[in-house]
Amino acid sequence: MTGGAAPGPDGAPRCPWGFSTPDYMPYHDEEWGRPVHGDDALFERLCLEAFQSGLSWITILRRREGFRRAFAGFRIAAVAAFTDADRERLLADEGIIRNRAKVDATLANARVLEGWEPGELDRLIWSHAPDPANRPAPRTLADVPAVTPESTALAKALKQRGIRFVGPTTAYALMQACGLVNDHLAGCVARAPHQAPTAPANPAAKSPAPATA
Repeated sequence: MTGGAAPGPDGAPRCPWGFSTPDYMPYHDEEWGRPVHGDDALFERLCLEAFQSGLSWITILRRREGFRRAFAGFRIAAVAAFTDADRERLLADEGIIRNRAKVDATLANARVLEGWEPGELDRLIWSHAPDPANRPAPRTLADVPAVTPESTALAKALKQRGIRFVGPTTAYALMQACGLVNDHLAGCVARAPHQAPTAPANPAAKSPAPATA
């Protein structure tokens, strides 16, 4: 899929992937590319992008509520307190991706992040947002990169702080999903409502458990 924005089922132009399956449309229209702040909310996105590695995003999206139930709403403090019994429960949970390395990385990352200052994950991730003025709207999917210097730097910064299972490609997918960049195609109905990246109103606050999508 390399074309530009095209009419969706309702006639509105969208990124072609955004209506390739009905499950994608709400995510594309209402969530993907919109700024996300809060340590717990960003932890969720970081975990889901890591679980997506080597798989299609739709596989993760369709299991998202299963992931949220399994990982206590991705509250960092709760996941950091998971025991060996919780690990075994996760590896037997058919509602998530039962990949041992990814499960172990999620638990390890929560324990690392539990030791950070409130808002520290938010600030670290958003410090790598590129200047939107230097990023013209992509006209086709072929114009959307998979890796950028900023995502490479973000992956390196996270790894240096002890975060596992995040590379430059995963970091860029995180940046796209959380609104650090706006990669909706020119003409896409979901592009215009997006705001330029902004600092959180209260960077010291951790977010509550993610709301149900």
